[in-house]
Amino acid sequence: MKVVPTGRPGRGRLYVTLADGRSVAWYDREAGRVSILMAQHTDAALAALRPYLTGSYTVGPPPVPNAAELRRLALHPDDDLAPNRPGEALLGELDHGGAGQRARHRMRQDLLAQQRMGAELDTLEGAGWRVLHAVPLPGAGRVDHLLIGPAGVLCVRSVPGRRQRAHVGDLLVTVGRTEPRADVRWARRAAERATHALTASVRPALAVVDASRVEVAPTLRDVRVLLPGDATDLAREGGVLKPADVEALYTLARDRHTWSTV
Repeated sequence: MKVVPTGRPGRGRLYVTLADGRSVAWYDREAGRVSILMAQHTDAALAALRPYLTGSYTVGPPPVPNAAELRRLALHPDDDLAPNRPGEALLGELDHGGAGQRARHRMRQDLLAQQRMGAELDTLEGAGWRVLHAVPLPGAGRVDHLLIGPAGVLCVRSVPGRRQRAHVGDLLVTVGRTEPRADVRWARRAAERATHALTASVRPALAVVDASRVEVAPTLRDVRVLLPGDATDLAREGGVLKPADVEALYTLARDRHTWSTV
């Protein structure tokens, strides 16, 4: 049997697995409990866990989920962000009208960028990633795309390139001759808020869509710049989160209440 750690070092669960990968038990160090999934392997599982067991502990079947766990497993449809489409908030604003012609044109450009990048990011689901779109933040803010996968958590803002040259600097993004946009600062701030909400490291990222050329300042190191086609590279990356950690963070992130106070 093999003991596999998950979650935060020293705090996450220890799973006991058979040679074929099936889990037979896990040890919750914080709760002091060994949960047995296959009763016939109880003695062998305890023997495998013995070097890791500390203090007093109980042994038995998995506990019944508490209220918080049940809420995440069965979210009310209004609180579940998983069905959100790329650009969900912009779709609503355009449908209701009210904005001027120039503002609506800019919103349509942002919407197309989010839809194109969102469709590409959705292909990562087959590589062990989870993707959420249009995650609302308190006030008028939102996260365009939240990626949770083997390579970690990315908070992505989509920027329309409008088939012009785009320059991504340390603070601003300039597309063609238009006024610079504060997308870089926004991405950093959104990633910081996501870090607090998920209690996990979240890296800011910018997705520049449909630009004729993208120039990135060599001093920009903390914000990742994504281009159409980069999902293939993300699919190959890993080594940060295990599948169980990905699912746990995704369950937390898809709950609207997770973001209500950040």
